[in-house]
Amino acid sequence: MVYENVLSDPAKFNFHVPNLGECLVDTPLVLDDYVDEGESIIFSSQIKNIEHQLKTCDRLPSFEKAGARAKIFHDPKLLKVGIVTCGGLCPGLNNVIKGVVQTLENDYGIKDILGLPYGYKGLTRKCRFEPISLSAGSVRHLHLNGGTLLGSSRGNQDPKEMVDQLISLGVNLLFCVGGDGTLKGASAIAQEITKRDLPIGVIGVPKTIDNDLGFVERTFGFETSVQVASEIITSANCEAEGAENGIGIVKVMGRDSGFIAATAALANSVVDFCLIPEIDLYLDGDQGLINALKNRLDLNHHAVIVVAEGAGQNLFNFSKQRLDDSGNVLKDDIGTFLRDVISQKMHEQGFSVTMKYLDPSYHIRSVPANASDAVFCYLLAEHAVHAGMAGKTDMLVGFWNNFFTHVPIELATLERRMIDLDGALWKGVLSSTQQNPSWISA
Repeated sequence: MVYENVLSDPAKFNFHVPNLGECLVDTPLVLDDYVDEGESIIFSSQIKNIEHQLKTCDRLPSFEKAGARAKIFHDPKLLKVGIVTCGGLCPGLNNVIKGVVQTLENDYGIKDILGLPYGYKGLTRKCRFEPISLSAGSVRHLHLNGGTLLGSSRGNQDPKEMVDQLISLGVNLLFCVGGDGTLKGASAIAQEITKRDLPIGVIGVPKTIDNDLGFVERTFGFETSVQVASEIITSANCEAEGAENGIGIVKVMGRDSGFIAATAALANSVVDFCLIPEIDLYLDGDQGLINALKNRLDLNHHAVIVVAEGAGQNLFNFSKQRLDDSGNVLKDDIGTFLRDVISQKMHEQGFSVTMKYLDPSYHIRSVPANASDAVFCYLLAEHAVHAGMAGKTDMLVGFWNNFFTHVPIELATLERRMIDLDGALWKGVLSSTQQNPSWISA
């Protein structure tokens, strides 16, 4: 994994964030202190790793510290800003839009702010919708709603065409709110801008409900999704308890990483089996899921299974790989598969069960952000604006070791973050569920 590679050979990884040029403009902000360009947040906080890295490289790997600068690149009086939201919905999108707009207007005095409709399509000639003019007043109550005011879309667009549209609109600073695919698109836009030597900044705000972005410890919407998923797991447990040999299956989001499934299962502590994409799933045999489930039913007379959408893909025939518009591999439906195959195999063995299947994925991703995520969203937005005003580009605002950071997009998109099977989270899940790790093996 990339994390371990950084620890073993940090010199191979570039933590440098590009800048449009020298910052010569005095900030309109009046603060007691500002972040100096030399301030950084160390990558590893463990002494043993630091000692190793000091021996293997000239400078410890670290992120630029996020925050307001005393000198900025863009003149607020001349700046025009664009905001775009892309990819699947996620709790907190509207909070980020609101935070960006309010920070731009209230802190920097910028009032020329455009919301670009339906993702990157809003930066193409084929878009039938005009940009939306945004102000602090118009977004005042935006956080009360789930989804995104600007709409969203998936799919790649031509970076040259999008840069042409930015020039046509007069946009000097673009905020791209989205996940892995969105951020790669933002980087492509930034690189095209660099080729043309234009003073246009591109700042990413990481949005992935799965919390799977590299070099970022937390992404917005994750805590809300865990909270809602946990509530639904409670309902599944009630349904399972209400019937003899009742089984509740809850499928949650998690294409390649099982953070929602694992965290919600641990938060609830009524889950018997937690299935994640990081581990292959086996159904049959003495160590398979079916036998383990029968044993659990014999013991408790009910069981709850939480499964991430990307779990158990080894059980399917990949004769033809299917991709969505963003290039992500479409997963086969493990939830309905487990519902049907468990019912079938239990029936074949003369074991009567009552099955309840819940798939709350679209409900979870569409709810408004909870209080914790709302705070996090605003702070992400605020630091994104500070970074953009300081002339940073081709980067996103991250969170690492309890600090907000600047992360090059190329670095953040090297590899998806996945559950550490030797880490505290998964060990906690195994302890809570008492599932035998031997019946699901990597």
